[in-house]
Amino acid sequence: MTVEDMIAGMLREEGGFQKALRHVLDDELGMTINEFCKATGISPSTMYKILEEKREPNIRTVRMIIRAVKILTKGSNDKFIAVIASHQVLQTLEKSVEIGGHMVQLKEYPVSTVEDAIIAAVRAEREGALGLICAPIVAPTVERILTIPVSPVMPTTSIALAIERLKFDL
Repeated sequence: MTVEDMIAGMLREEGGFQKALRHVLDDELGMTINEFCKATGISPSTMYKILEEKREPNIRTVRMIIRAVKILTKGSNDKFIAVIASHQVLQTLEKSVEIGGHMVQLKEYPVSTVEDAIIAAVRAEREGALGLICAPIVAPTVERILTIPVSPVMPTTSIALAIERLKFDL
């Protein structure tokens, strides 16, 4: 059963999405609801209500579930975290990191304006990013339009180094 089956089930019959989602969780992902929620950031209470047909999922929740299932059913080599930054910052970036015993790729999105950063964030989500790292000036905006986690980079150490380089006699 695939994401397409989940969508078709939702359109075909009452409770079809829930049945397809339950099948995906049990048979394809081999995950409990709590494991799925921890991996995706979707609220466990929301998932239980949806799966027990106590509430119909809204379109945003359906998108989050479908995106999560797509990511979780991909091979581990396809998983990546998007990093949106200037060319200078990206030159020092590692190409992958270990998270929970799995190697996750870091995919670079070089930008030079706030507008470019917003566009890159949307592109990264569409390409299947697990999460996004970006500058604090952009984070509040992209958090409103994306369904993946967003983490702002806090440049405290780089600011301290810049101040150190600028030392002069007062």
